[in-house]
Amino acid sequence: MVPLEAPAAGSAAPLDGAAARKQRALARRKAFSLFVKAKEVPVAARCAAGGEGVRWRCCRQGFEELSGIHRHVALQHGGDVGQRAAAEGSPVDPAGSADGTQGRCRGAPEVAWALPDTSRVGHDDLTSKVGEVLLYYCYCEVKDPEELCAWQKALCQHLHLTGKVRVASEGINGTVGGSKAATNLYIEAVLSHPLFKDILCQEDFKSSAGGAHCFTDLRVGVFKEIVPMGIDPKIVSYKETGIHLSPQEFHKEVEHYLSQASLGQSDTILLDCRNFYESKIGHFQGCLAPDIRKFSYFPSYVDENLKLFKDKRVLMYCTGGIRCERGSAYLRSKAVCREVYQLKGGIHKYLEEFPDGFYRGKLFVFDDRYAICSNEDIISEFQ
Repeated sequence: MVPLEAPAAGSAAPLDGAAARKQRALARRKAFSLFVKAKEVPVAARCAAGGEGVRWRCCRQGFEELSGIHRHVALQHGGDVGQRAAAEGSPVDPAGSADGTQGRCRGAPEVAWALPDTSRVGHDDLTSKVGEVLLYYCYCEVKDPEELCAWQKALCQHLHLTGKVRVASEGINGTVGGSKAATNLYIEAVLSHPLFKDILCQEDFKSSAGGAHCFTDLRVGVFKEIVPMGIDPKIVSYKETGIHLSPQEFHKEVEHYLSQASLGQSDTILLDCRNFYESKIGHFQGCLAPDIRKFSYFPSYVDENLKLFKDKRVLMYCTGGIRCERGSAYLRSKAVCREVYQLKGGIHKYLEEFPDGFYRGKLFVFDDRYAICSNEDIISEFQ
């Protein structure tokens, strides 16, 4: 081991952990205040700068309230504030973060990745009530879920998006609503993120008519699983999933299954992985729909019906595909099925190509719309 060098003569003794953190916090608050102060619009110039109410201007945006400029600086200029704090003598952590947060969301978060530039998008376009709801997921190894969570929260707030985003060490699962301009920028930001740029693509985002009003608020958090099946991802991994079928391939498989089933010769099970109240209002013709109230009951259903699946070809489907990832992995772990397939992109993607195909009724969604329609069939009404 290399011995630590003694402090040079005349140099300040190193601070202990608590004192160093306190000094960093004070330096950062000072740097933050000075940064905001530098963005003030002189009283004499406020009218020319966009109205008497505009007291601060930054990144081609005007701010009337102190909370507005504070939020903007926290989200957009965390790095600038950190550099300024370090330049004024704040102790810097070996990891390189001026305040030791390493990008984690503590108060005003230090965002590790850039947020999209919205200066060229009108405020009305960014906050329009006419928009869409995005649904997507990505299974991948996330080394720092807290850091990704902080970025997602900052990104959604920056774009005025509402919805739910689950982050875990096994990936991300999101459904967000907002204006078309906002969701386009969101997709671009996610696709350019180092974690996802070589895994996700534009087709992995499912969209439907809606907007920010489809959710009551924004909820972003870190969980053990990105979809709650109740089994440790290390025990049943997404890496052991079934064979993915495109909507076209799945359509042909269902067509063949139905023709064989009508003759009593089918060796295939068309399995709906969703909850009973979802399949009740819409499902694929000829499917097996388990009577389960939530996805965490799916493993028990499989365990109780292993004989049913023995030597069968199983075609699985769910809303957007995510439940099939872990669900098919669990079914395969039982080593009873001959083959396990799943619908890539779920019912959402299938309906984009086959709106009047073998899926009949409504598609249940987990937001204030409750369901979206693709055909005129009414399988069952909501109770």
